[in-house]
Amino acid sequence: MRSGLTQPPPKLTRFFGESAAHPGFNPVNNSMNNMNRRNFLKSSVTAATLAGLPAIAAEGTAPREFYELRRYQFRFGPMVKRFEQYVTHAALPALQRMGIGPIGVFTPTNGPDTPAAYVLVPFKSLAEFASVGEQLQRDPEYQKAGDEYINAPATDPPYLRYESSLLLAFTGMPKLAVPEQKKASRSRLFELRTYESHSRRALKTKVKMFNEGELEIFRRTGLAPVFFGETLIGPKQPNLTYMVVFDDMDHHGECWDKFRNDPEWKKLSAQPGYSNAEIVSNISSSFLKPMAYSQL
Repeated sequence: MRSGLTQPPPKLTRFFGESAAHPGFNPVNNSMNNMNRRNFLKSSVTAATLAGLPAIAAEGTAPREFYELRRYQFRFGPMVKRFEQYVTHAALPALQRMGIGPIGVFTPTNGPDTPAAYVLVPFKSLAEFASVGEQLQRDPEYQKAGDEYINAPATDPPYLRYESSLLLAFTGMPKLAVPEQKKASRSRLFELRTYESHSRRALKTKVKMFNEGELEIFRRTGLAPVFFGETLIGPKQPNLTYMVVFDDMDHHGECWDKFRNDPEWKKLSAQPGYSNAEIVSNISSSFLKPMAYSQL
């Protein structure tokens, strides 16, 4: 979690919760002195992570987005309603004024840790990601609309806790995709999947596998991707996370069966070094439905 800005006003929030820019980072002019820059890089993103960042701006490659993925935990009662009102009337309009979006807001379809909410926010750059908190603090419309949530007292908190991850989009899918179901105002079911690896090298191999063949097989067999991202900061490292969308559970089953039986997939996964046993140590999956105000 990034620490607060120098002498912040009390009880102000970054979008969807408390957070702000890292000390030493100036989100207004996007500059750091050399010492603060080195400290920022060491403490916020590991050298192994940064090894892949130059490709973002490499000549001939599409700019890659960054994603913040949050998971909120609530208690039954007023927390959920207050969160929905805050997102609808304060957070989403403020982020839209900044040109940030589309933003996904989801709730799990089942599971032991409900009620909960997932929030997916795309950013064009790390500078944009780091500057959001200060911009919200200067936005009077946001402060007024979100006052009840932002300034909730300790005796009546807005949520129990949240977890946050920062991801970098794959070169094979550098930007988030709005589902066709959303464009057609149809119902949709999302699957959020995380692949953990035993080492950074193994993870990079799995990312390469997606970029150089598996993503195309996904699209051809109906596994419509919303985003693919390598986790830069977050739990269960090293890992990658992606989201695919379906019409419903029947459609989900049909598409995964088609993928598993695809000749190109069988050929790709049989290549030395590409089996799950070699590069994937654990896979977790969650089913999510969009909230009414979700932009995905």
